[in-house]
Amino acid sequence: MSKVTYNEDNIRHLDWREHIRMRPGMYIGKLGDGSSADDGIYVLLKEVLDNCIDEYVMGFGKEIDVQIHDGVVEVRDYGRGIPLGKVVACVSQINTGGKYDSKAFKKSVGLNGVGTKAVNALSDYFKVQSVREGKAKVAEFNIGDLIKDHRLAKTKEGNGTLVVFKPDPTVFKNYRFRAEYVESQLWNYAYLNSGLKLHFNGKTMYSRKGLLDLLSNKTQKENLRYPIIHLVGEDIEVALSHGNHYGEQYYSFVNGQNTTQGGTHLNAFKESIVKTVRDFYGKNYDAKDIRASIVAAISVRVEEPVFESQTKTKLGSNDIGPKGPTVRTFVNDFLKKELDNYLHKNEAVAKELQRRIQQSERERKEIAGIKKLANARAKKANLHNKKLRDCRVHFNDSNRKSPEEKRMKTTVFITEGDSASGSITKARDVQTQAVFSLRGKPLNCFGMTKKIVYQNEELNLLQHALNIENDLEDLRFNQVVIATDADVDGMHIRLLLLTFFLQFFPDLVRSGHLYILQTPLFRVRDKRKTFYCYSETEKQDAIRKLRGKAEITRFKGLGEISPNEFKDFINENMRLEPVVLQQDTELDELLAYYMGKNTPLRQKFIIENLRIELDEIEDDIEIAEAMGEEKKEEMEMVGA
Repeated sequence: MSKVTYNEDNIRHLDWREHIRMRPGMYIGKLGDGSSADDGIYVLLKEVLDNCIDEYVMGFGKEIDVQIHDGVVEVRDYGRGIPLGKVVACVSQINTGGKYDSKAFKKSVGLNGVGTKAVNALSDYFKVQSVREGKAKVAEFNIGDLIKDHRLAKTKEGNGTLVVFKPDPTVFKNYRFRAEYVESQLWNYAYLNSGLKLHFNGKTMYSRKGLLDLLSNKTQKENLRYPIIHLVGEDIEVALSHGNHYGEQYYSFVNGQNTTQGGTHLNAFKESIVKTVRDFYGKNYDAKDIRASIVAAISVRVEEPVFESQTKTKLGSNDIGPKGPTVRTFVNDFLKKELDNYLHKNEAVAKELQRRIQQSERERKEIAGIKKLANARAKKANLHNKKLRDCRVHFNDSNRKSPEEKRMKTTVFITEGDSASGSITKARDVQTQAVFSLRGKPLNCFGMTKKIVYQNEELNLLQHALNIENDLEDLRFNQVVIATDADVDGMHIRLLLLTFFLQFFPDLVRSGHLYILQTPLFRVRDKRKTFYCYSETEKQDAIRKLRGKAEITRFKGLGEISPNEFKDFINENMRLEPVVLQQDTELDELLAYYMGKNTPLRQKFIIENLRIELDEIEDDIEIAEAMGEEKKEEMEMVGA
């Protein structure tokens, strides 16, 4: 065994830029290409927006302008503007900022002075401009290096700060900002800051009633069992109702930050709802029955919050402030008083809430026996049939990371048929990628109750493989990827699986865990080069680039792609299409349209899209013929 030296030469000092670029995950979480809502490019945007929001909270600036074009982001607020003499320092010197002064930013989102520095270091181009009292200061950077420090200049612009940045494509490979994720991000800021207007690429996000508007826009009134309960107190706001959907749906926030992974405040909220309801009705209802089908939002403001990661997605603070109560006590005392008062004053709501709890209780008891038998079958099937080819990260005892940390790196591909699952299984990364193989087409479960999930073997095995039977927090894989053939049968299987998840596990979709695997439709090659094409347009471009007789292969099934080729399509650069629920998406209407009875409206949709497909085929034929004529002319010229 060779000796490893350890001396002064091994000790390195990294400046702030080098450290951020070498360990970006410490500052912005995962990198990604923008296909997931928690990818790094959206964290960069958030870090800039948080500063704008803090200005608004302190009473300065009522509008924020956001523009994103060709991967370049511009954010302009109308607050006080960064002090002109500290513009460069605030975006390029670590642990520098105004938020250390608790008098100025008592309940700010970012307290560590890192945010915009991380954006600067991870941007191919970064520009900051501050305007204060008729004077402007501008500085420009490249991956954290100051490339131009402009002199102070007079301006007629209003006070505020402008930040322009372009994420570094060597860090965020093939990235693309998705408008739906940005809009969702901005809407959350609007709900939590009533009266603030956020403008994004021509659209305006604005809210007057805070979390009441949030739940109103996330749900349809006719699908709620009773009107939304909206409670507001000092440093806390709550909105809740119950519907007829499966699962529990929560939106939680701390100091305006969307805590997608919850934390102490959300845990306290869940406990307090159960305790308050039990005390009000004087009955020891099961906690699962009380929270079944709940849709709720909670926002709290905490002094100097402690988050469990730099990306601030989970609150770790136990106390509201240095001299305040615990978060748990604060939330519980508020709900115990305000929710109890509301239920006493609104008898109709109280009765409907109780009916919903009792309905959940009946449904739970009805499937208890079926569930026990189904669990035994699922355990036996997983042991003997090997439907799930799991990844090793879950079984590596030497890896001391928590189950949540392990899950963040894992992916499961849901596929159908031996050939398709065989190709993916041979090509996958066995450490982090798993494969679940369906047998035939799954059941169309639209309109059915959850009882069918336990009675149908395939659906039951699937929920057990994902470990989502009891709680989404137990999900074993961060990315659940539907991988089906690019033909009619494959599309049908995809729709059936989407129906299953949207019907019974909508939280999985809302939380951004469900994706569609994009695999190439064509392989276009000659003796020199090979192109894998994901669309007709890409295929036509490849034919033009080869400028000659090309061998074109149409992949109709995943099994037709060799494992060696498949490795290129499911590695770190694989193309995933996220399944995104828009803010105004109504699940019942959506599923009824696509999976219900064949209505005239759906027939019209099919006919119109079939016509588009035929037009594309005709265009493809014309291009192929044109390429043939071009080749013929070249040959004639060579002969001459």
